[in-house]
Amino acid sequence: MKYTVITGASSGIGYETALAFASRGKNVILVARRTEELEKLKTEILQMNSNLDVIIRTTDLSIPENVYNLYDSLKEYQIETWINNAGFGNFASVGEQNLNKIQTMLHLNIEALTILSSLFVRDYSNVDGTQLINISSGGGYTIIADAVTYCATKFYVSAFTEGLAQELKEQGAKMQAKVLAPAATETEFAKRSLDLNQFDYKGVVPKYHTAKQMAGFLLDLYDSEKIVGKVDGLTYEYELKDPIFPYVKRMN
Repeated sequence: MKYTVITGASSGIGYETALAFASRGKNVILVARRTEELEKLKTEILQMNSNLDVIIRTTDLSIPENVYNLYDSLKEYQIETWINNAGFGNFASVGEQNLNKIQTMLHLNIEALTILSSLFVRDYSNVDGTQLINISSGGGYTIIADAVTYCATKFYVSAFTEGLAQELKEQGAKMQAKVLAPAATETEFAKRSLDLNQFDYKGVVPKYHTAKQMAGFLLDLYDSEKIVGKVDGLTYEYELKDPIFPYVKRMN
């Protein structure tokens, strides 16, 4: 049996991605902090297809020790696809940002993603059909006012994943690494970024996609040979692209 791992699966893009992969008959391993929401998702998936195996792992990946423990706990499963979706944003000027929140964001958006990607590549890079998909952002290619630090974390995700994709190709590895870069998406993102109890996208955000639409875009990326799936921040058109950042091969 093969599995698709999805972090940040309790809501938003991660939740809808789990449903999208389950609709294709994929067994899933769901990772997030909120057990109750993961249980709801598991129930929904099994109602869709009772033959699937749905594994839940409740953990906070902003804590470095938990990242290693999560990966170790999955050694018994054959993983086909790993999707690093867990992450959050922050809107504040650099001089006024809450550094406790920023530190947690750095741990989750950069550190956890890098460690999990590296461990997965180490174990599965030469296994047929494996994919690593990291979720970046339009803010991983454009710096947005009052979101400088968040954008910097997503520039890291984009550069790291594009570079890894190039490296794997150079090595002749069987794994593909890809990066999805959404623009505004109707999720809990704005609520957490602005530290609000509630946020309604309708009438406030001029253009946005639903989480279900983004999960569909992710599947398009999964099915393609392209490295980048990016939503244009002006037109909101979704495009599959070759790597965007320059990549210089090492000279021997």
